[in-house]
Amino acid sequence: MTDTRPLAERPLALVTGASRGLGFALASALGAAGWHVLAVARTVGGLEELDDRITRAGGTATLAPLDVTDEGAMDHLAKSIATRWGGLGLWVHAAIHAPPLSPAGHLDMKDMDKALKVNLRATATLIPLMEPLLRAGNGTALFLDDPRAGEKFFGAYGATKGAQMALARSWQAETERTGPRVLIATPRPSATATRARFFPGEDRAVLADIHEEAARLLTLL
Repeated sequence: MTDTRPLAERPLALVTGASRGLGFALASALGAAGWHVLAVARTVGGLEELDDRITRAGGTATLAPLDVTDEGAMDHLAKSIATRWGGLGLWVHAAIHAPPLSPAGHLDMKDMDKALKVNLRATATLIPLMEPLLRAGNGTALFLDDPRAGEKFFGAYGATKGAQMALARSWQAETERTGPRVLIATPRPSATATRARFFPGEDRAVLADIHEEAARLLTLL
């Protein structure tokens, strides 16, 4: 059933990293649940597929084919949200770079630099931009943990994902009384492309379906 409410009357959810994996599934579920989804990702094809899925479910989305590491674009995005919507009900940060597994003694610095840029610096850029919008909308920020820090061969991914979560937990502690609410959830092992890169021979039949997992995560909000 199509949601006929004007956009101004629908809660706004920003999903960064919305074109694939859990970001895609969470954005789809939010759209079907009546949120207007502002979907950010670099992959235009993935965003268009997301828009089709949300539209079929009766929801609405605004597509923003942007790179979260482009600080100027993120600043413009935040200003646009403030101007058009005034605030933000939810921010799901699912953007991630998963470099190939590698021994710590053989790290590729190009992969490491990209992981730092996407996983840590982009998060550090976005938090100050999103905080006033979430406060204005009495909103929640959702981060997806993947505790790989310290595991063998996960050096670049584990270190940068761990640093991202440390930053999110600092923000969570700082805003416990003042808001916005910061929620950190650990998804169950799911059949995503990222996991397939890490564990190519794994039996995917035993993994959680990403859309079922997205529905479970949204019950935590």
